[in-house]
Amino acid sequence: MMNPLSLVVIGGSAGSLEVLLQMLPGLDVPLAVAIIIVLHRKSYADSVLIDLFSSRTRLLVKEVEEKDLLQPGTIYLAPPDYHLLLESNGSLSLDYSEKINFSRPSIDVTFSSAARLYGPRLLAILLSGANADGVLGLHHVHKMGGMVAVQDPNSAEVRYMPQQAVEQGGVDKILQVKEIAPFINKFAAVTR
Repeated sequence: MMNPLSLVVIGGSAGSLEVLLQMLPGLDVPLAVAIIIVLHRKSYADSVLIDLFSSRTRLLVKEVEEKDLLQPGTIYLAPPDYHLLLESNGSLSLDYSEKINFSRPSIDVTFSSAARLYGPRLLAILLSGANADGVLGLHHVHKMGGMVAVQDPNSAEVRYMPQQAVEQGGVDKILQVKEIAPFINKFAAVTR
């Protein structure tokens, strides 16, 4: 049986770390949704990113481990070099299949997996990045009735990723960096 809570999935690549660091302090505590962050990062990355994110929010931040159960008010970071999938029982699973868009974790994989399970209870946000990973996943989110938002390409350090999403359609909201946390808070309140 599907976990009934609502979910936010954020994907980003080059230039998205600074956006996340600006966003995290603005998130409500407690938060009524779980957040998954999928970043393109090196496979040798360690807990420094978890510590950095944790220093910016009072929400629990953790790197995903196989079969973690989604909990509201928790930020889950996809580990390097694994695709992150969502299971119908509300748990997370890791997959080492081939790279998609030269990326593992692939934002497309997680967006699409979340869209199948969460439908209209999903908010997917695509940030700065240098390839089109995430764009196809956003189409799945939109098709399943979820909310699709992107960072304003004009404010992105690397505009290619959000610009591709805008150009290919299906984007519900284009957000400035300072608008991302309030938008998540509003989504959490509406879908509670």
